[in-house]
Amino acid sequence: MRVKKILSSIFIFLLLVIFTAPFVSADCFTVIVGKKASADGSVLFGHNEQNGGRRIINYRYIPRIKYKPGTMVILKNGGTLPEIAETYALIWQGNPGVEFGDSYFNEWGVVVSSDSCGTREDPFKELVARGDITDGGIGYMLRRLIAQRARTAREGVRIAGELLNRFGYSASGRSYMIADPNEAWVLAVARGKHWIAQRCPDDEVVLLPNIHIIGPEANLKNTQNVIASPGLVDYAIKRGWYDPASGKPFSFKDAFNRPMRKGGFGGKNGCDPRQWYAQSMVIGGLIELPVKEPLSFSVRPAHKMTVEDVAKILRSHSEGTPFDTFKNSRSGSPHLTRSAGSICSKGTQEGAVYQLRNWLPKEVGCLVWRTTAAPCSNVLTPWYLGITETPKVYYKAGDIEEQLKVANHFNYPAEKFTYDPEFAFDVFNTLENLVDLNYRRAIKVVRSVWEPFEKAQFDLQSAVEETALNLLKKDKALARQFLTDYTSSRALLALNKAKELNKKLRTLFWSN
Repeated sequence: MRVKKILSSIFIFLLLVIFTAPFVSADCFTVIVGKKASADGSVLFGHNEQNGGRRIINYRYIPRIKYKPGTMVILKNGGTLPEIAETYALIWQGNPGVEFGDSYFNEWGVVVSSDSCGTREDPFKELVARGDITDGGIGYMLRRLIAQRARTAREGVRIAGELLNRFGYSASGRSYMIADPNEAWVLAVARGKHWIAQRCPDDEVVLLPNIHIIGPEANLKNTQNVIASPGLVDYAIKRGWYDPASGKPFSFKDAFNRPMRKGGFGGKNGCDPRQWYAQSMVIGGLIELPVKEPLSFSVRPAHKMTVEDVAKILRSHSEGTPFDTFKNSRSGSPHLTRSAGSICSKGTQEGAVYQLRNWLPKEVGCLVWRTTAAPCSNVLTPWYLGITETPKVYYKAGDIEEQLKVANHFNYPAEKFTYDPEFAFDVFNTLENLVDLNYRRAIKVVRSVWEPFEKAQFDLQSAVEETALNLLKKDKALARQFLTDYTSSRALLALNKAKELNKKLRTLFWSN
């Protein structure tokens, strides 16, 4: 028995060493479906959070917090601003140690997440010297401040704009996606105080990889749908990144994106591979390569989209194209090879599809279908906005206000990264790693378990929500407890099934 335990520990250690090595960059991906493009009228927001190295995810409910007058928010690089009297409650997907890996879902149904989008803007020190970054700039705290203070996505854009204009952005560039049950926005940011935000069309779908995608269709005069930093175009002209004499309208992506590598997919085909592949999935056919025109900000879907449709994109590996990472992988795993267009990757810590419905009370009408680790080898479970806590095995214990401190996030106790066989992230991440050892066989085993599990949850959704709505009419606290219990039961059941699958796959691995 002792030998078995030792072998099992060695096996887990090898999995962590081999499969969490930092060969995967921060290649996040986002899908936004406007409310007129979805099957049920909801705004759908899909996101894969992807980072390399040994990571963990804490998934935790944070209640409203009151602050005394004079309390200050301290930013990562030393800047400060006054705290508000009371922050909104939220569900926090925390990625300790990662500067741009957290996502937030606040009590009003506002979701904030982001994708890295490097730019050709100058280095940090140069922008500090010329005054485009003040008091160290803002980076990590931007999305949390939006979630703590915004009641709508549009208000979130306004808050972000004020903070960016005041401090300047500290990283090279990023796209922030901010959504609520009525609309969604993409906020494109370059290092310094230059940014633009574009509203996602209600009847179209936005597919966002790791490049800026806001182009000439973003008319700065259309202030209902486009908001930008002061002097944005003048700055681009000054830098030689835009020439008004060309007769072409200003394009943020053309001005600020780094040039595509000539020998890579983008240089050969004139587009980003994952945006090309995802747009092809949505419109129902592969876009011809090389593209004749730059890919658009958004596309009209071939059919009204569902949560399952968005999840399919987040689980994809360029299937049906010459770049199929499943077919092209020498190891058999699509996660262990590099190929253009793969959206589901080894570096995925969380896949999530937010379903935001404006005709229902937010406690019931807003939920996120989320999976821990790579979504292809794991399972979606529903997490309703009305919950008042998450299961303790889904986060590392600690005082809430202490964990919210920036210093804690970037100096996270090393022992909390140690493998824990009961911690949800480690269980699902181990399952992903086990699947990758023999993907062609193992993926069939796990999907045979997860697909009926997911279908049962989707089938139950209307009955669960009907019960919750009836309870809300009588007793809000009881309704929230019901949603908490249901959400927790599904999350814990999925966790137990993942443990069973881990045992099964270990047997398959060692016996073959």
